Amino acid sequence: MSATVPPPLLRRVPPSGWTALVWCASTLFTLLTTVRLPGETEPGQWPAAQLYRWDGLTVTVLSTALVLYGGPLLGRRPLVALAVLIAAAIGETTTLGVGELPMAQYLAVAVALYFVAAGRPRRTAAAGLALAVGTLVGFVAFRLLRGWSAGVSAELAVALVAVIAWLLGDSAHRSREHARWMNERAAEQAVTAERLRIAREMHDTVAHSIGIIALQAGAAVRVAATRPDAAREAMRAVEATGRETLAGLRRMLVALRETDPDPTDPTDPTGPIAPTDPACPIDSVGLGGLDRLAAATTAAGVRVEVRRLGEVRRLPPDVDLSAFRIVQESVTNVVRHSGAPACRVTVDYGEGALALEVTDDGRGHGTATGTGFGLAGMRERVALLHGEFSAAPRPEGGFRVAARLPLPAAAPR
Repeated sequence: MSATVPPPLLRRVPPSGWTALVWCASTLFTLLTTVRLPGETEPGQWPAAQLYRWDGLTVTVLSTALVLYGGPLLGRRPLVALAVLIAAAIGETTTLGVGELPMAQYLAVAVALYFVAAGRPRRTAAAGLALAVGTLVGFVAFRLLRGWSAGVSAELAVALVAVIAWLLGDSAHRSREHARWMNERAAEQAVTAERLRIAREMHDTVAHSIGIIALQAGAAVRVAATRPDAAREAMRAVEATGRETLAGLRRMLVALRETDPDPTDPTDPTGPIAPTDPACPIDSVGLGGLDRLAAATTAAGVRVEVRRLGEVRRLPPDVDLSAFRIVQESVTNVVRHSGAPACRVTVDYGEGALALEVTDDGRGHGTATGTGFGLAGMRERVALLHGEFSAAPRPEGGFRVAARLPLPAAAPR
């Protein structure tokens, strides 16, 4: 079993961790600016009277509690999380006696805005930006309407930082979308290339030989009564050409099967589930071998729970084999990359389609096995059958692979 490469340290920190870290750092920075540091003749900013009083310290603690509460909401309710973080920034600002929302207090909001723009749809991200910038405008307008001083220039700088954070997040979001689009395009091109390759093989191996067989057979029919020796010679040519064609077809099938991952690979935790295994009949390389796959993977250390829905029945060979390979590859990814102790496999025998789902509670990173074409290979298999495929982290954690393979109207039962 290959060793799992953990993600970089910075990528392991969730958005809530980053917002909490930035908030603590900015609060510490704010407090440091109110004392005279070495080399200074006076503090960078004189503290407000209430900053170190019990009421000011209470507001600071409550604001920090809001940040710790709002950070985890970024994954589920991003706009609510932004509103909570903005409320925390406003709360701490009231202890500073300043005429604007300072940059330090708004940095956590800018970081949260980045994650919202990077991981959420464009409409949600735009609403978050409007909320963040609108709060700054409203804060300054409120002070001006009351006749108080307002740091308009400083607030413009804070708004600029918030917009830049949003643009960076939006750029990251667009990069991921482009990468996903490129992967889909690569899968479509791979399917097209494979179809063309099969068509060429079929033409080179079959079409020419079948043409010769047809001509020889026609000639044999015409001379069978008048020239039996010539007819026999023609039929011998038909036999020889047929054998050559059969050998070519076998070579083509072998070449096509070699594109699949080697099921006898000792590093494959699914074990020797292959037609070459004398203990495993050839029919088990399909959903009939799912229980054997589950048992082998469980023995490797990851429990596989198999659930079947609908009426279990025989499937077309191509659908049966592709469904098994999709489940096998998904389970292998769980073993090698997710770090989860178990996964769940659901096979739904519907009326018009076979639905597959493999879920786990691991790290939520979809990683292909072997040479890195696991997910692409599954997507190609599904595309060849005109089905639907999806593979993505789950909102509640872990990863989900789902496929829907259409079944012929008269599928064998």
